[in-house]
Amino acid sequence: MRRGRQSGITLMEVLIAVSLLSLVAVGMLTAMRIGLSALDRTNRRLISNRRVTGAQRVLEQQIAGFMPVIALMQPGPGAPGDKAPFFHGEPQSMRFVSSYSLQEASRGYPRILEFQVIPRDDGEGVRLVVNEHIYTGPASAGRFCMGRRLDPLSNTPVALFRPIAVGPGSFVLADRLAFCRFYYLTPPAGPAPNTWQPAWTRAVWPRAVRIDMAPREDENTNLRPVAVTAPLRVDRFPIFDYVDY
Repeated sequence: MRRGRQSGITLMEVLIAVSLLSLVAVGMLTAMRIGLSALDRTNRRLISNRRVTGAQRVLEQQIAGFMPVIALMQPGPGAPGDKAPFFHGEPQSMRFVSSYSLQEASRGYPRILEFQVIPRDDGEGVRLVVNEHIYTGPASAGRFCMGRRLDPLSNTPVALFRPIAVGPGSFVLADRLAFCRFYYLTPPAGPAPNTWQPAWTRAVWPRAVRIDMAPREDENTNLRPVAVTAPLRVDRFPIFDYVDY
């Protein structure tokens, strides 16, 4: 009696099927990994671009809210108060009073804003931070002054400001920058045109402020920070015993 042939698969066919299934699984995992990586890069670019545009918008609003105030300085105990226009401008530091704050926008009390460029902890470029202090009058601004010093260029006494302290309460406006510099527009002096200066040592306010920034990583797909330039609108002086423009 003849046995009927039994249908089945061989070990070689099983190995081939498993190999094909493994290749398909590897291909799907690779495609998913590439897709997730592209999505993550897109999200990082989007977040970075939003931070850049947000920082530019905040800087423009803070400078637009500039207030020309007078600081009442106390050189020492019992010494008479000394008055000076309140504005501190250096290549990587800036201090003035603004009606715009990060906490309350254009509402609430004016703020003494302190801008400072600091290096990152990991050495990956620099960041721009800002401190906010409530402005309650000339005496509150005078606490940031240490007296006067003689400006060697103009040969006139100008306010000497305390260094800006960066701490846990400082807010990061821009991060991972290759550089960040401040420039100040001088008022016209006779036929001489206005010029941009890297530091401000005059006993008056500058005409405008410019903040130049550039990202540390130059990628064509990222939004490059542009220079923020805004005029300081001084319609009138709070006191008139200083040299006019």
